[in-house]
Amino acid sequence: MSLHHITWRATASGLADETVVADALAWLMDDEEAVEIERTTSYHGSEIHIVEAKTTRKGPALRCLARLGRKNLQILLEEVEARLDESHTLHIRLDFNALINGEVRLASSDDGPTIKGHTKVQVFPGQEGLSEAQSTIEAAMALTDQEQ
Repeated sequence: MSLHHITWRATASGLADETVVADALAWLMDDEEAVEIERTTSYHGSEIHIVEAKTTRKGPALRCLARLGRKNLQILLEEVEARLDESHTLHIRLDFNALINGEVRLASSDDGPTIKGHTKVQVFPGQEGLSEAQSTIEAAMALTDQEQ
């Protein structure tokens, strides 16, 4: 019932204020030091910014997952089978514009720009990945309840 890491990645155009995106990810991670901005160019030559936030520490990773909120965690719990891959990585997409506006909302396929997230669930030999992922999401929900 633990996570190896959690990573969030967003792409901002060269016209966007990448520091706003970085601030949103820093809030989600509760750690400004976890955020990095890479300035690069797209295939067509326009400037883009890749903003990434990552932690490899178990406690902060679980607290970050809890910051998604009970409603979103409940949706993740219901969709965990579809979101968990064979390497025990849970895939999450957040609505880009909602997060910039201070609201955490899982993205649907037609929401427009998203922030990609993934977290690796810790699974030991003899454990089932799906049940460990479910337990981890439930632990994040319990953290959410404690903080309210």
